[in-house]
Amino acid sequence: MSRVVLPNYFLADLPAEAVIRGELVAEACLTLKRNRERFLQTRSTESILQILLETARAWQGPQSVWRAMALEEGPARTGFSREMIALGLDAYFKLWTARQLNALLQQEFAHPQRVDRLVANDSESLGGLTSRVRGPELLVHVTAGRLPTPVFTALLHGLLVKSAQFVKCASGGSFFARLFAHSLREIEPKIASCLEIAEWKGGTRDLEEALYAGADCVVASGSDATMDAVRATVPSRVRFLAHGHRVSAAYIAREMLGSDEEPNVTAAAAMDVAMWDQLGCLSPHVIFVEQGGMLAPEGFAARLADELERVEARWPRGTPAPEVSDAVFRRREFYRVRAAADPGTQCWFSRDSTAWSVVYEGDPQFQLSCLNRFVIVKPVETVEECLRQAEAQRTRWSTVGLAASGLRIPELAQRFAEWGITRICPLGRMQHPPLTWRHDGRPVLGDLVTWAQQELPWES
Repeated sequence: MSRVVLPNYFLADLPAEAVIRGELVAEACLTLKRNRERFLQTRSTESILQILLETARAWQGPQSVWRAMALEEGPARTGFSREMIALGLDAYFKLWTARQLNALLQQEFAHPQRVDRLVANDSESLGGLTSRVRGPELLVHVTAGRLPTPVFTALLHGLLVKSAQFVKCASGGSFFARLFAHSLREIEPKIASCLEIAEWKGGTRDLEEALYAGADCVVASGSDATMDAVRATVPSRVRFLAHGHRVSAAYIAREMLGSDEEPNVTAAAAMDVAMWDQLGCLSPHVIFVEQGGMLAPEGFAARLADELERVEARWPRGTPAPEVSDAVFRRREFYRVRAAADPGTQCWFSRDSTAWSVVYEGDPQFQLSCLNRFVIVKPVETVEECLRQAEAQRTRWSTVGLAASGLRIPELAQRFAEWGITRICPLGRMQHPPLTWRHDGRPVLGDLVTWAQQELPWES
């Protein structure tokens, strides 16, 4: 395919040498608000859903120009392999269905037209009430990293609540946001005129002050230090929603080891590690494996290494930056030395590359990985031991990928939920949350909106 040159429609489309000033950002915010009033507020939710579904279809299938551009240019721009980008995009856009979008609106607002007008569901009718919700006039997203799916989801949320949106990407991180915005523009230019995409280095104070001064709500993702820096700059009148550093882990029950399901469990675990090169907050740092099964935890680690080798042949890891490879190499050397002195530590590493790494460590304490397909397998006797060993990560543990059977599934899920983990999913689906996923346990759309309620006259 010949390279398609996107027009300079968004700020992120400007050449690298272009200088963005605070005055330009402030003017962009005003334009977005005017466009929202003209083109977005007047749209029905149903019409917005249709535009979103059409946009998702435009990204699917071998004839998709947007998918082709992502596969052609994405590896150089993001560091992910062509095969991983294809796998991730195909899996993600399959979630964009009318059923999932309506389920999200029903979950968040208990009525699919709540964003359009005053309405009542059954319980409100009994109480003599109607209500509606209103999204922010200007919603600002501060994104981190280069994964495409978080920014796609952020834009989806803003459109569902009819907000103008300004997406501020990290330096070099706007590629997928630009592609999505241009794909939307091709389908409905007026709706796309309610979006702006830009990138600059975090901490550029004049640009960020201009941006936050025009915002009604700021949603930020990134490190805890980044969240603190953004919070210090956002005016007090602006709603600020922070998604800081999170980690995830998997848990495999003893009955799954050595059973007929064990190959499927191993394959599922390998895909959770490999997906998006283990760089998302939903990627497992650690896989806790119960002892007492037909296969010992260290035996599972060896089989996981074999499976990651097969995964690498089909969905290779992208080309990491030199400092990333150095970090993986140093971590490998640390565990090599430990394994030589401690029979409770074993290692399996890809040959001639840092493509994947598996470490088995007898100490069950939750140990953070350096990611990039580097996973640590830990033995535990019970789920209680797992949770004790993870206490230091209690406020940060986002998702657990669970492999169990029968009654143990609800029993373990209940315990993880009681402890504070906000998402429990089947192993193999850690990086594929549904559109209804409550990030950090918070409402998906509910945190963005304000409610207006009408109390109906009493019947005489």
